Amino acid sequence: MTNGADLLCDTLLANDVDVCFANPGTSEMHFVAALDRKQNMRCVLGLFEGVVTGAADGYARMAGVPAATLLHTGPGLANGLANMHNARRASTPMVNVVGDHASYHLPNDAPLTSDIESLAHPMSKYVRRCAGAEDVSRATADAITAARNAPTGVTTLILPADAAWGELPDDTPVHKAQLRAPSRVDGGRLDEAVKALKAGGKPILMLAGAALREGPLRRAAQIAEATGARVIAQQSNARVERGAGRVPV
Repeated sequence: MTNGADLLCDTLLANDVDVCFANPGTSEMHFVAALDRKQNMRCVLGLFEGVVTGAADGYARMAGVPAATLLHTGPGLANGLANMHNARRASTPMVNVVGDHASYHLPNDAPLTSDIESLAHPMSKYVRRCAGAEDVSRATADAITAARNAPTGVTTLILPADAAWGELPDDTPVHKAQLRAPSRVDGGRLDEAVKALKAGGKPILMLAGAALREGPLRRAAQIAEATGARVIAQQSNARVERGAGRVPV
């Protein structure tokens, strides 16, 4: 037999999410135990949820792959909201796993019981609560799908304790995220951009996202040199490659 927490780890790993920044509490102990059992999953302990969400944001920006967090119930999520806001603005692919009391215990209104969904929604493009152990893998894959498909962003998965410790057969399937292939640039819009750049005046190339990496910036500089355009960046970006020898933006 396996359990929901093991299945969550297996689903993260199957979808190339292999680092988890964690500040757990008692509600998440089954997930912590699963992280220990999964040797391919790197778990990084943070002593405050703001550190955890900030580290996951920075890791995903630099590595170019999603990172996961483990947060302790609604109050722990609330402690990490400021850096979740930064991650949302930068379209960082980040999957937050938020523990909660066992679903049947919620009516007792324990001290850490809160409306996690309402806390998560303003800083997440997708929020989902696991309905039980049998729903964990599908819910995790859906959260990763939302985090990785354009526009990429922050997602939040709520893991009740009974969904984490609930037992499942060893052959329970591990779901994969449904990732879309990048779309091609519309030829008509590309022609319009070329005409605008060649029309004279003071054209501007405004770049964002992956266009601010070294290779695309080099190509943008070639276009700027040929047309007299200025190269600028939009305000919120995950990563801008700058420094000596790089294209000034």
